[in-house]
Amino acid sequence: MTHYIFGYGSLMNSASRQLTSQTSAAIPATAHGFKRYWGKVDDSYILSPLVVDRGEGSVNGVVLQVSDSGLAEFDRRERGYHRVSIAPEKLDCEQTFTSQDTVWVYIKDAPEPPCSLSPIMQTYVDTVLAGCLEISEQFAKQFVEQTVGWHFPLENDRHQPKYGNLAGVKPEHHNTIDALVAEARA
Repeated sequence: MTHYIFGYGSLMNSASRQLTSQTSAAIPATAHGFKRYWGKVDDSYILSPLVVDRGEGSVNGVVLQVSDSGLAEFDRRERGYHRVSIAPEKLDCEQTFTSQDTVWVYIKDAPEPPCSLSPIMQTYVDTVLAGCLEISEQFAKQFVEQTVGWHFPLENDRHQPKYGNLAGVKPEHHNTIDALVAEARA
């Protein structure tokens, strides 16, 4: 059996996911029948990360092949979520799946919205959007459009990062990221 993960947040960033485990190269994909939100996962998080739940809509992200041990490492990283399989016909991507393949996604049922005690963190946004920009600026715009909750509290922690898997963000990304976020929050 071959395992794949559909990553829709920080797992889109190659440097961030390598902090957890090795994966294949990222294959851009769209998952249908899901909705992406900013939301709380559990009380151990100091920030509100991205969460996906089943619902009307589509979510862009990446498909990553992982080993059995890599899957266990990502399960630890994604604590507070639960891993469910996605039917291959719900994914638009260039990867062909066989009956021996399983595609997983980490979801959160009924996510709670961010608040001032658990806000959206800028360094998390930076990590996710830098991952999107690895694919294209259009992919990053699609991410912003397909994410609900940009109006919730956002804390700029760039001067003192609070997000533990911050990686792969270069200063030259900041202007593009800031413009995308400003448009989303307008």
